[in-house]
Amino acid sequence: MKCDIVLAGVGGQGILSIATAIGLAAVSNNLYIKQAETHGMSQRGGAVQSYVRLSDKPIFSDLIPSGEAQLVLSVEPMEALRYLNYLSPDGFVITNTTPFINIPDYPDVDALLKLITSLPRVVAIDAENVAKTAGNVKSSNMVMLGAASPFIDIQVQSLEKAIMDIFAKKGDKIVAVNLSAFHAGRAFTEQKITVKNKKQ
Repeated sequence: MKCDIVLAGVGGQGILSIATAIGLAAVSNNLYIKQAETHGMSQRGGAVQSYVRLSDKPIFSDLIPSGEAQLVLSVEPMEALRYLNYLSPDGFVITNTTPFINIPDYPDVDALLKLITSLPRVVAIDAENVAKTAGNVKSSNMVMLGAASPFIDIQVQSLEKAIMDIFAKKGDKIVAVNLSAFHAGRAFTEQKITVKNKKQ
């Protein structure tokens, strides 16, 4: 088992929580994990990128070579495109379609989304809208984790347990909202895969 994931987005969007959940779940499944320190400006509004590497064998570097990531998981659409060079030929892009417009020359959103959805293997999800339906728009990062989870070879129960551990101090209601968001994101991807398979 080997899974290299590039996490991309903007500071304040919850990338650290996504990485922590994956890491906790991996350890509970006796997997090796290395996570590179976050690169970029981690304060709110700055571009952020991090590597998460999982394997059932020892990992000797925390950096992902160009062209070898199984997943580019982005919580912001423009950032998804920024890291396409890391994606393996059969890798997937999992991206939020809601832009975080933090620069004056941000690309035209319609053109950006058209380009993203034209990629051969992509799951594009309106994470904010899904999170709002799940109970709290702030849980959009857990929607994104859920959307990516079918492509990560870790038991769903382990990811659920990791989410519970991360948010336990904030109370049962917050835990429940984040679990709901996670499952909504996962259901979105599973439905997309099912529909695609039926068309083939």
